[in-house]
Amino acid sequence: MASDAIRRHPILPLTITQTRMIIPYQQIPEETLTALLEEFVTREGTDYGEVETSLADKVAGLRRQLKHGDIAIVFDPAMETTSLVPARDLQGFEGA
Repeated sequence: MASDAIRRHPILPLTITQTRMIIPYQQIPEETLTALLEEFVTREGTDYGEVETSLADKVAGLRRQLKHGDIAIVFDPAMETTSLVPARDLQGFEGA
């Protein structure tokens, strides 16, 4: 049995870590994933440097990072928020 801090959800293919869940991007419908990535790149305070990059290019970049395992989608049910987290910050997460 996994610890209270880290456990597998009994039905869904996700990992629960304290109050955060790693959500496999492959399990998210395409339209929902696109909306999630667009919402992330348009959050206030997101800075992409001095060169202007289109929304489509930003979303495509995030998709590449998801596919390569460089980032993961993390949901916090207590805060009802979704974040994109660098893989290096997931060290110690079960299933990461």
